[in-house]
Amino acid sequence: MCGFLGEYTFKPNSLTESASFEALLALSQHRGPDASCTTRGSGFQLGFNRLAILDVSAQGNQPKASPSGRYQVVFNGELYNYQDLAETYALTNLHSTSDTEVLIHLLDTLGVAATIPLLNGMFAIAIIDTEIDCLYLTRDFAGIKPLFYGEAAEGIVMASQFDQVFKHAWFCDALALRPEVVKDYFGFGYMQAPNTIYSGIFQVNPGALVCINRQGAVLKNTVVSFSQTQDLETNRTTLASVLQAAVSKQLVSDVPIATFLSGGIDSPLISAYAKTHISDIEAFTLAVDNPLLNESEIAKGYADHLGIKQHVVSVTESDLLLEIDAHFKAFSEPFGDYSSIPTYVISKEAKKNHTVMLSGDGGDELFFGYPRMLDVIRKRWWFKMPYVIRKPLAQLTNALGITKTWAPYFKNFNAFVTNKHLKLPAATLDGAFPDTAFSPSMTDLYAFTNSDTPAVLHQLRWNEFYAHMQRVLVKVDRASMAHSLEVRVPFLDKASIDWAWRQRGALKTKHDLKHDLKRLLAEEVPESLINQKKMGFTVPLKDWLHKELKADLMHAVFEVPFYGQAVMDVLVLQTYVQDFFDGKHDNAWGVWHIYAWQKWWMLHGINVKT
Repeated sequence: MCGFLGEYTFKPNSLTESASFEALLALSQHRGPDASCTTRGSGFQLGFNRLAILDVSAQGNQPKASPSGRYQVVFNGELYNYQDLAETYALTNLHSTSDTEVLIHLLDTLGVAATIPLLNGMFAIAIIDTEIDCLYLTRDFAGIKPLFYGEAAEGIVMASQFDQVFKHAWFCDALALRPEVVKDYFGFGYMQAPNTIYSGIFQVNPGALVCINRQGAVLKNTVVSFSQTQDLETNRTTLASVLQAAVSKQLVSDVPIATFLSGGIDSPLISAYAKTHISDIEAFTLAVDNPLLNESEIAKGYADHLGIKQHVVSVTESDLLLEIDAHFKAFSEPFGDYSSIPTYVISKEAKKNHTVMLSGDGGDELFFGYPRMLDVIRKRWWFKMPYVIRKPLAQLTNALGITKTWAPYFKNFNAFVTNKHLKLPAATLDGAFPDTAFSPSMTDLYAFTNSDTPAVLHQLRWNEFYAHMQRVLVKVDRASMAHSLEVRVPFLDKASIDWAWRQRGALKTKHDLKHDLKRLLAEEVPESLINQKKMGFTVPLKDWLHKELKADLMHAVFEVPFYGQAVMDVLVLQTYVQDFFDGKHDNAWGVWHIYAWQKWWMLHGINVKT
């Protein structure tokens, strides 16, 4: 797990000076503190900060040239099938035991277009093809690893971090905010690929391969994707065998590895499978001093039964509050999920003795784990009626106590589903961004067809995977890599995703949520440990904003110039914050989005026109 930076020029002699390039490269040094190397060629410059995990010798350092010299490569991530690929393609004369070594040999053997779809792992890769003189950028099919790039008159800048692009000399003096993407951020709390808040700066889509030539022509292809349309093909492979194989492959490491363990379903299952391969595997659990949020005792029950040595990281609310500014610095892009605070803290503790962790991320999205999905299924019948009928009908049934729902008041089904993910109300967003819609990329994610239940469930899963989960993955990557800690996600193995995608969902009651995973976990631990109240990886945000964080929040929102005034009505957002303190609403998460926006630009030294 690492961080990289690169330049690919359109004009002769456009490469930046080495000192400036290395200063930008240093911004991602926390992603790879073990070695920092650069290479410079005709019209390109690559830099790499390495976190050594496979073949920790200098032979594993990057950038790397392929054996033929045709390809220059920087690669952030892990390829879990690299040993299988080396055997399948009879790769010889490997000079290291790293997965990068296999990658560069495959490129020489098969070429870029044939190699990328074969990869199973989490990765962001930049490849310079010196023979046909072009740049390739590609990112794993689940979007686990970040890859940003900017298009300027001078050329392309590609990097692991957003700030390495927008602070580059080719961009920093000419940044322009995109109002629709800024609105996306305030509503959903993150930047949805391929967008960023700035014109000309993008993210590579999950599963995409981008090719850019010297004339600046950009060709984008999706090389690995999962269909929004339900696939009815029967998959005879058992889920247990798929997940066990995924965990086994992701335990390969030349440095210490452990797991995160919560009181839920996903991470205990991953930990149980890890235990079968590494008998002395250790697990980390966060314990907080608020009994309403502390699930460490439930996790302890799992650890005791599985015979796993558990490290309980006990923190007070004061401990968490002390880390908030440091935590904000870990996010070089605007980001509004406050559960990043405990993620940051437990990653810091885990890194003291380990470099790699396994997590249970992805289980909720793939295996129908969110109650909101069930709520959509239960209430979608309302939207079979015209709005002019269902609204008065809902008013009547609500008044009589027959139902108690706001669902029928939404103009359409898409608005109802979208609202479940918004952290600021639609009316507030529309007031702050008049005449501005969400970006087309975000709108497409919430374009539903209210047809039969299995089809809607599949669309909901597709939405969770390509939308909400992307926010989760940003959180985990940035919070963990701030401490040079790699987090692997077995549920997002290619075979696991494919297995889940082929299954028809069935949600009728809350007991159906994550039914497949609960069934597997029941084979590993007593059922009495399962289905206990999940408390979530969270903090008492409402209390904090009213007390400990209030002064800093008020300073950031009311006393400091508000970033982006040219594309939004700041007064609407400030009024929403004031209404929170005046008791007119209690939406702490929405207020956090506003606070986090200001903290982002205050802490990352942005000096651009607003």
